[in-house]
Amino acid sequence: MINEWQNNQPTTLRCIDKWQETSDTFSFKLASTQSDPTLTFDFKPGQFVSLGFELAGKMEYRAYSISSAPAEHYLQLTVKRVDGGLVSNHMIDHFNVGDNVSVLAPTGPFNAVDCAPKSKVALLSAGCGITPVMSMAKTWLKAQADIDITFIHMAKSSAQTIYFDELETLHSLYPNFHLRLLLKDNAGTEHPQGRLDQEWLRALCPDLSERTVYLCGPTQFMQDMEQNALALGVDPSQFHQESFTPIEAHTENSGGDAVQFEVPAFGVATQVEQGATLADVLEENGVPIIIACRSGMCGSCKCKVTKGEVSRTSTETLTEEELAQGYTLACSSQIQSDVEVSLT
Repeated sequence: MINEWQNNQPTTLRCIDKWQETSDTFSFKLASTQSDPTLTFDFKPGQFVSLGFELAGKMEYRAYSISSAPAEHYLQLTVKRVDGGLVSNHMIDHFNVGDNVSVLAPTGPFNAVDCAPKSKVALLSAGCGITPVMSMAKTWLKAQADIDITFIHMAKSSAQTIYFDELETLHSLYPNFHLRLLLKDNAGTEHPQGRLDQEWLRALCPDLSERTVYLCGPTQFMQDMEQNALALGVDPSQFHQESFTPIEAHTENSGGDAVQFEVPAFGVATQVEQGATLADVLEENGVPIIIACRSGMCGSCKCKVTKGEVSRTSTETLTEEELAQGYTLACSSQIQSDVEVSLT
């Protein structure tokens, strides 16, 4: 197994393959820069990695779910072009086979290990939300696990369905893999046409309430599908979804008062507005901290508040001991008083 990551520091991986999935998505395979082809990656299916590129003189990190299965010699990611997507668009336009990239260790609580499955599961996705659940499905199939998989995916058309050919192949090869693809335009396919709502969900998976459900997709889609799944009788303890969305700044205690902000190790001493997000303040003052997912999920921006108080909207990757010692996630912490911060 590859043990590339030491003390949660980024490692360098190399792009060994790149191809176009749909009109606005590309897939990439990343492998170790070492030459040993027997080295493989260990992670929990469903997790993500954060990639860092130096753009305009600044290291920019963004998080992408892994779509390959563990124990492969590569990590596969699929990236969608988005308006204003600094890193995503850079990867699609300029990141090619042979290029290197800085990568943080796989992480994320939405995975098939910590969220263990029943003997029957439903994987529910739309758009690029297909990537983590694809990793789960491939892992179970590869391990020949006795798990019945209903794979429900919503897309615009067959041409806009990520992994379309691979999904149909899995459906034909594995009797325990049931593809339920719903398309807004099903021209040229035998898949049904419609928009995924509660009735479609019931029709595509009549025994949904008997399954462990894993959900990933756009925010509104996930909100709707959570409501629909629970209404159809899914046990809340058997319902898991990716929480991979930026956290809104929490400012209800902010009156705009100025507070003192200090990072002694980097000579920073300045006044900031009470309620400001700690990550923003660190970046604005040139403190070299990695801020990857910006959703309080990956833990890359962990730092220590040695004096003063912050409010937190996520403590996802922190232990009780770390919280007691003053550690916090900068992307989901708001400054509430004079504070002093350390990166160690």
